[in-house]
Amino acid sequence: MLGPAVKNRIGRWLSWRKCGESVTQSAIALDEPPLRAELYTVSQLERHAQQIAAVHELRRGGGPDRLLRRLSENERVLIDAYGLIVSAAERGLPVAPAAEWLLDNFYLIEDQIRSTRRLLPRSFVGELPRLGNGSAANYPRVYAIALELIVHTDGRVDAASLEAFIAAYQTVVPLRLGELWALPLMLRLALIENLRRVAGRIAAGRCDRNVATDWAQQMIRTVERNPTDLVMVLADMARANPRLSGAFLAELTRHLQGQNPSFAFAVSWLEHRLSDQGQTIEQLISDDGQAQAAEQVSVGNSITSLRFLAVNDWPGFVAEQSIVEQTLNRDPAGIYPEMDFASRDRCRHAVEAIAKRSPCSEYDVAHRAIQLAQSEFSDGTHERRRHVGYYLIDRGRPALERLVHMKLTASVVLDNFRRSYPLSIYMSFIAGFSFISAWIVWQYFRIAPPTGWCMLLWSIPFLMCAVQLGISVSNWLILLLVRPQALPRMDYREGIPEEHRTLIAVPTMLSSAEAVERLLEGLELRYLANRDANLHFALLTDLEDADQETLPGDAILLQQASEGILRLNQKYLDDRTDLFFLLHRNRRWNADEKVWMGYERKRGKLADLNDALRGATDRFAVVVGDSAVLAGVRYVITLDTDTQLPRDAARRMVEAMAHTLNRPVCDPESRRVVEGYSILQPRVGVSLPSSQRSWFVRLFASDAGVDPYSRVVSDLYQNMFGEGSFVGVSGRLKPARKGRFKTSHYES
Repeated sequence: MLGPAVKNRIGRWLSWRKCGESVTQSAIALDEPPLRAELYTVSQLERHAQQIAAVHELRRGGGPDRLLRRLSENERVLIDAYGLIVSAAERGLPVAPAAEWLLDNFYLIEDQIRSTRRLLPRSFVGELPRLGNGSAANYPRVYAIALELIVHTDGRVDAASLEAFIAAYQTVVPLRLGELWALPLMLRLALIENLRRVAGRIAAGRCDRNVATDWAQQMIRTVERNPTDLVMVLADMARANPRLSGAFLAELTRHLQGQNPSFAFAVSWLEHRLSDQGQTIEQLISDDGQAQAAEQVSVGNSITSLRFLAVNDWPGFVAEQSIVEQTLNRDPAGIYPEMDFASRDRCRHAVEAIAKRSPCSEYDVAHRAIQLAQSEFSDGTHERRRHVGYYLIDRGRPALERLVHMKLTASVVLDNFRRSYPLSIYMSFIAGFSFISAWIVWQYFRIAPPTGWCMLLWSIPFLMCAVQLGISVSNWLILLLVRPQALPRMDYREGIPEEHRTLIAVPTMLSSAEAVERLLEGLELRYLANRDANLHFALLTDLEDADQETLPGDAILLQQASEGILRLNQKYLDDRTDLFFLLHRNRRWNADEKVWMGYERKRGKLADLNDALRGATDRFAVVVGDSAVLAGVRYVITLDTDTQLPRDAARRMVEAMAHTLNRPVCDPESRRVVEGYSILQPRVGVSLPSSQRSWFVRLFASDAGVDPYSRVVSDLYQNMFGEGSFVGVSGRLKPARKGRFKTSHYES
């Protein structure tokens, strides 16, 4: 029969034991050691990568998703371990160095777990190739690769070892694009797995120390009252049978060291218990110290690696390691390597999508696309077809699909039909929904048939309503079904090339001194947001309509504008001498309106500018600025007076227009643009302050806000027909997110 004191002591020990039960169940009971093996140098890692690549075998079909479930278990263990460490720190108990790493960096671990769960959907994991052999069987191959790297670097991942390991693996077996993109997430999972295992051991050690502290305090109190009762305490401890780990023994001997000589009996009893197992107190304590040092290194390396994964340039890593990327870089036109990341990524995704539906690998698909591009003549007339992107994201894709024997799914067939016959599909949608609407009305008329003249009277408006409903429903449905595509772009972050020199022109009127100052200020702001060696800024000006050719104040306004342009050029003289221009026209007599005015106003100014850029010298009466450079201008960006030009928006539009697939191709017979785009129409949005100017603006401004870039827009004609329509709305010029046009509504 146990007394109350004994029950109290055993209960306290059980409470300490229970606190670590959930933590130690996976890490200790299942005997899962940290991910640690022989440390390899970079050259050894390369040889090891080639060895495992040679033995890896892929299984067919998918399998159960274990990674996300394991991630949730790891999160639970880490949270429990963190709670134990925090509790010990709050009580002033000594904390192991590895536990201090967890305590200081747990916020980072939580953030990595959340982001991994968000960025790794189950559908994506299910598409990754899985291993059919080895200890990582049924797991994604890229996860097994991440584990091997973690094991042989003790959790220390850096750019050199990672790149060497993956490059060596791919000398034997190439990885898919999806696997390369999943690699950083798989490395996170492997590092979190390693932290979970170490944290489980830290928590188990913490619980053992807590139990040892409890028993040591009981022994000290017992010896202070009656040393002979120490035997009863030892009997209670033998009955409770605590785990005699190095952490337990180290903490117990630390408390008993230098105390009453009576404790020698307790130490002797422990030595006899351990001798039966072939162990000693000194050996276990030494092993515990070494284990703590190893755990500190593992935790420190893992947390440092998590920080590295968060800041590494993964797009650049994928581009460098991808066999597909290296193949596409052999583009005969030399355009693919000069494209921006989003455009190259779109081509890579096209390769991936085609390979999934064909018997060819991703490398084979990319190689066949290069072969198709190389088969075209290099005489300048087939420049578009010598670009590999023509066969991946443009009109040459059907030829590539046939070459690689891609299986045509229903969605692919419908998309090809939509691209070939957009007008027929659009009209069929309208006719179908209009017929359904008219049929519903006709059924109503059958229930309550009107008289003949009444039927004739109501049939026309009902038919008009049915057609309008059919158009509205068709437009809404097409916007949902047809996915917009981004225009391919070049990468001119280092500067716009000289052959793509661009002029930002602002057609406007000189109406007052205050208006002129606002025009000059706006021109300067646009330059400060778009500073490039081959960007120029010009005001195309007229004077207001008048009853006579000149008014008394005309000369003053023109002089003010001219001096302002000269002042701006002088202010930024250190940059260039050909930054700002003033191109001014005099009034002309309009016999139809009986008034003196600028010829055709804004349209006339732009037409005259186009003639001036092509060599005409008589279109503008006053030219301020070094006009010799205008002969090399290739593109013109036209802005309204109150339209802003955000930072780098001009460069991004030039990047789109400069791409080979976007350059206009004219049919000499019809004199029409049959491929590419002649005009790029930017997306126009209304800023938050200007959206409140009037009820009319509020009605048509849509949802204005401080973050318009987060709203993806779509246009029916843009998505369905590859063409855009102009709108007369002033506002903020924003690089849009999609677009395909002859007269293009640009979305970046």
